[in-house]
This record gives sequence, C-alpha cells and structure tokens, in this order.
Amino acid sequence: MASPTSPPFPSVLLVGPTGSGKTPLGGEIERLGFLGRRCLHFDFGANLRAAAAGRAEDYGLTEPELETIRRSLTTGSLFGADDMPMIVKILTRFAALYPQGPASLLVLNGLPRHVGQARGLAGTVSVERVVLLEAEAPAILERLRIDTGGDRAGRPDDSLEAVGKRLSDYRERTLPLLEYYRERGVPILKIRVTSAMTAAEMYGILTREVSS
Repeated sequence: MASPTSPPFPSVLLVGPTGSGKTPLGGEIERLGFLGRRCLHFDFGANLRAAAAGRAEDYGLTEPELETIRRSLTTGSLFGADDMPMIVKILTRFAALYPQGPASLLVLNGLPRHVGQARGLAGTVSVERVVLLEAEAPAILERLRIDTGGDRAGRPDDSLEAVGKRLSDYRERTLPLLEYYRERGVPILKIRVTSAMTAAEMYGILTREVSS
C-alpha cells in the first residue's frame, strides 16, 4: 500500500450536472490513472449515503452532523459554511482509509459543490485540474432513464422534480467554480457528454485533451 500523504491532497476536480457521468468517469480514472499518476476516486455523494446509513461514530461525526447529512440527502439542499468541519472529516477519513503516495491524485467528485466550499477546502485539497462534463438537459434525462453509466441503481433521488432542483442548483452555485479556479490558473478540460457516451469514451477524450 502506498504511504499516506498529508493535506493538501493533490487533486483533479470533476464538475458536471447530475447524471453527466462524473461517477463512472471517476471510476475509470481511478482504474487507469491520469498523467502517469495513481488516482483515488472520492465520490462525495456515495460517502454521504454510506454515512447516513451507518452510525455517527463510524465516521467520526456527531449526531447533529449525521442528521444534517440525512436532511441534505432527503431535501437536496447544499451544505453551507457551517458544515465545513463535517465535510473535512469525511474527506480526511476517506484519505486515511485509502492512503496515496505523494505522486498520486485524488479525484474529487461532488466536492466542492460551490465557491464557499472551494475556499473552505483550500487547506485540505490542492486542485491541479478541473474536468468539466458539459451536457444539455435532454441528454441528462436520457442518461438517467437508460442508466448509461450504470451508477444510478437504487437512487431514490432521480425523480424529475429532484433532478430539476439539482440542475438549478448546479447552474446557480456550482458553475461559478469554473471562474474561481480559472482565476487561480487551474487548467479546465472540457468533455461534451452525449446521452450514450460511456466512461471509457470520456476517458479517451480526456487523455487526448491533455496530450493535445
């Protein structure tokens, strides 16, 4: 096992609307690596769902923090500045369980979700690149319907109403992350996602973008 590295963790951030394929792509990057470096996929949503299904002490959380997580999963609300200590606990616990060497990358999926979180995580992660998955609403809905990425099974939060809210939150709060990182000189790589595009195809585009 690779020796653990201390924060800030070198990272690649996946940004894209719900259903665009961040989780399958994150898994593909973890499997194949990126820029010759070993990668570990941190799926924030999956970690939240696991925490919500378990006990607070298993994640080093307080009962109020666990209740905040469950409420967010139920309502779709985004975490605010007061929730940053909880978020850092979840991320650092993940990094401790699956340590990486100093030449490795953490693939961030679902975190940060907005500029406030990016600022709050500045001492915990060091984002080296942003990968933007661009997809229109019809393509997203079709991807969700046919489960293109194979990652939507058992997801009770994919109703039209819930998806619509997440798309609205994405446009209003997540997209400003691009300008935040652009101002800090972080390269942004774009992948135009279609309804049938697989994670392998996304990975192929990503590696070509990096090498071009």
